[in-house]
Amino acid sequence: MDVMVARHRLEEICHELDRSITVLNGGGLQQWSGDYPQDPADAGANLSENERSEAVLAVARRQRSDVLDALHRIDLGVYGTCVDCGGPVPDGRLEAKPEAARCVACQAKHDRRLGRR
Repeated sequence: MDVMVARHRLEEICHELDRSITVLNGGGLQQWSGDYPQDPADAGANLSENERSEAVLAVARRQRSDVLDALHRIDLGVYGTCVDCGGPVPDGRLEAKPEAARCVACQAKHDRRLGRR
């Protein structure tokens, strides 16, 4: 994959993630205030929504970190090289996931170590 194209895509992804993180941090959820007591059912729904938002926020932050790492690999001149085995990361993988740091085989090993599927 062309490094300049990759940089441009990664920068776009990073900006998009920044916007999403800002919205999620801004609490896109309404906070209850005033004289009206909150219904217990609503409190449970809001708690569940807060938990989902926190999970989405954690994923967005992790992806943003991966994107910044990929931009750093471009700066170092090692973008497209697997961080584990040093082999090439296939262009098709980089086109689908430009922040990919590992070849498919090493990513599978990494995911197994972390208990991901």
